[in-house]
Amino acid sequence: MNFEAELDLFLRARYTLVVVVTHEEERALRAIADVCERGQRSCLAWDLADGFEALSGKPGNLPTAKDPLTVIEQVEKAGGDITFVLKDFHECWSNPQVKRKLRNTAQRLKFTRKSIVVVSPTRKVPEELKNETEVLELPLPDGEQLDGVLSGLTRTPGIKIDLTPAGREKLGQAALGMTAAQAGRAYAKSIVRDGALDDRHIEAVVREKREVIRESEALEFYPVHETPDDVGGLDVLKQWLRLRERAFTQEARDYGLPAPKGMALIGIPGTGKSLTAKMIGGLWRLPLLRLDVGALFGSLVGEAEERTRRALRLAETVAPCVMWIDEMEKALAHGGGDSGTSTRVFGTILTWMQEKTAPCFVVGTANDVSSLPPEVLRKGRFDEIFFLDLPTAEERAEIFSVHLRKRRRLPEDFDIARLAAGAEGYVGAEIEQTIVDAMYVGFHQDREFTTGDILAALSRQVPLSVSQRETIGALRAWMRDGRAQSASFEEAVEAERQFVVPLEPLGP
Repeated sequence: MNFEAELDLFLRARYTLVVVVTHEEERALRAIADVCERGQRSCLAWDLADGFEALSGKPGNLPTAKDPLTVIEQVEKAGGDITFVLKDFHECWSNPQVKRKLRNTAQRLKFTRKSIVVVSPTRKVPEELKNETEVLELPLPDGEQLDGVLSGLTRTPGIKIDLTPAGREKLGQAALGMTAAQAGRAYAKSIVRDGALDDRHIEAVVREKREVIRESEALEFYPVHETPDDVGGLDVLKQWLRLRERAFTQEARDYGLPAPKGMALIGIPGTGKSLTAKMIGGLWRLPLLRLDVGALFGSLVGEAEERTRRALRLAETVAPCVMWIDEMEKALAHGGGDSGTSTRVFGTILTWMQEKTAPCFVVGTANDVSSLPPEVLRKGRFDEIFFLDLPTAEERAEIFSVHLRKRRRLPEDFDIARLAAGAEGYVGAEIEQTIVDAMYVGFHQDREFTTGDILAALSRQVPLSVSQRETIGALRAWMRDGRAQSASFEEAVEAERQFVVPLEPLGP
């Protein structure tokens, strides 16, 4: 049920106090007025600055009120089928007299055809009013509503819109996650700067949305540049992703396929878990959002839960998208030292992962599986759990080639086989760092760096397979129990046979 249909149901069922949660007051007022117009109800709005104004119907002489208590008294005195919209009235809830008067009035209005709708940016309702209140959230505009914003601009004299049909659709998708006002400003900015709005401005709108999402405090919008060619090895994982490349299309829905829920990437630090998360957005051509769970927690009571709900709603609005939760064992750890706030945030995220219907593909990465609460990896949260081990010789060769090409060097100019053999026990991040170290040596000596420089850098580095030998053994034992799929090999037996033996710890 959409917002207007639900609000109409509340008013017809004589709900006396409704709180509409939104930052888009103007759009909320239009929607409330449309509902009242269709239901042949009068609608009056009030705010502390300008008093009463009529939004719909024929209310006759407008009442006057300059303070919250007088407003509530006028609501009680008014006759007929009227909806009263109170703007920013949540600011008045700290007054005990106003709270009591509003509660009394809400109880008396049950026997009338009048309702009070409070438009507020926060869903926090005083405990005294919760039993009388129904909270209704105005969702962010969808593609059709954003297209309406664009259509409104086309009716402005002198505005030139030169979008192709495909470009217009992509522009709407680029603006998903923005409010109607934010999308309108982004469109207008492009028009003023270049004199017209065309397909070139899709990327400009994406940049504007990136800033909007960053303001949500807990989500970060990542540009997607990585492709499977930027990730060395992990062939099984890549094939799994390619099979689901078209899974978010209408064609897949018509075929009867559900949208994939997500995947967990468990493994040794530096094996490419974060890079894989970025690569998925590029492969599937979907927006990539990173959830910073630490940023969810605020100093005010209830602030963390509100930020969590807002971040998850925003992700659903942007959907289809990829939601990346990095280092889940830290992000989803919860304890009892914060009056249960972290436990509630943790539960909200897990419930959303299980119950979400929006096509948000969750990618969770973790280094220490022993620190993860068992309910995180329960069936239903993720479609598959992959284990990323130390790269094999073939994968190391591929990783060297990838990073050399990234730095505009030809792999053919290096002895890749020798480098792969010398890097046994090294993870991808360590291999990349040895190339960077070798480049510094060559640059300092005003020459090209060589295979020998990279081998020398390898010999100077202490790999994780030495410093975290026990951790690697524990992770492999966890995978051996059948709890995860190898990211590199189809069969567990083959994965175990191909295990790279961790290097012996260095002597004292």
